[in-house]
Amino acid sequence: MLRARGFTAMLLGAALPSIAHGQATRPTAPTVRTASSRPTRSGYAPVNGLQLYYEVYGDQAGGVPLVLLHGGGSTIGTNFSRVIPLLEKNRQLIAVEFQAHGHTRDVDRPFSFAQDADDVAALLNFLHVPKADVLGFSNGGSTALQVAIRHPGVVNRIVSVASIYKRDGMPAPFWDFMQKGTFADLPQVYKDEYLKINPSQEGVRAMYERDSRRMIGFKDWPDEDIRSIQAPTLVVVGDRDIVRPEHTLEMSRLLPRGRLSILPGTHGEYMGEMMTPNVHERVPQMFVALVEEFLSADSK
Repeated sequence: MLRARGFTAMLLGAALPSIAHGQATRPTAPTVRTASSRPTRSGYAPVNGLQLYYEVYGDQAGGVPLVLLHGGGSTIGTNFSRVIPLLEKNRQLIAVEFQAHGHTRDVDRPFSFAQDADDVAALLNFLHVPKADVLGFSNGGSTALQVAIRHPGVVNRIVSVASIYKRDGMPAPFWDFMQKGTFADLPQVYKDEYLKINPSQEGVRAMYERDSRRMIGFKDWPDEDIRSIQAPTLVVVGDRDIVRPEHTLEMSRLLPRGRLSILPGTHGEYMGEMMTPNVHERVPQMFVALVEEFLSADSK
């Protein structure tokens, strides 16, 4: 897991084991890889006062599509470039870039996990997709849970990776670092990837400010919200994740149809997230095999 001062995995989609151990050091440069796959189509959906960018990979072929939701400070490519070529072999993928991230410009409206969830549901309606599986990483994992809470009719199965629903899901130093963070702490790789898509310093700073304020102001969700999720849900966390594995275990036990997987690795390492360097290709393959096994399992 990479290390950084002030900013953390939950905001950026990058992992910081040093915070969990009460330390803080600067990150080393990650190995950047991009997806070899190209979307079969892409575009903007007019949803809830926003032009929401999406990409579609693979053919539906009568199956249930899988929606991919990125984490804070991220884009489709920074979080999912190593797993998209694997996942699209067996199913259609719909990848989203949220408000103020990547291709999707910021607008003057609320910025919350609930709002992101409403945008996902509206996108599925726009694409005439009645029901989908949803996989979210980090902040996207929390959004995936909100989709199931707020729009249960559109959800088939959920995979929520390294997400929280309460503040104690993060080690205590996380919140201190969040208060002290500045734009300089946003890893350069995330700035560069954003600016490749949208060469706007104002835009990348808006992304930082939006994500930062949302995490600083994060409030616990009621246990009843998690208990209300009826869709089969797999929660995933790394054994050296910035998210506390104990929190993920508690979440899995609240979920009526919850399953738990604790994988060896740091925040996003097991899925080959861009900020994790030198990930062997077999590691994302293992993660994808786990996800596909869960999504294809008979409902119980």
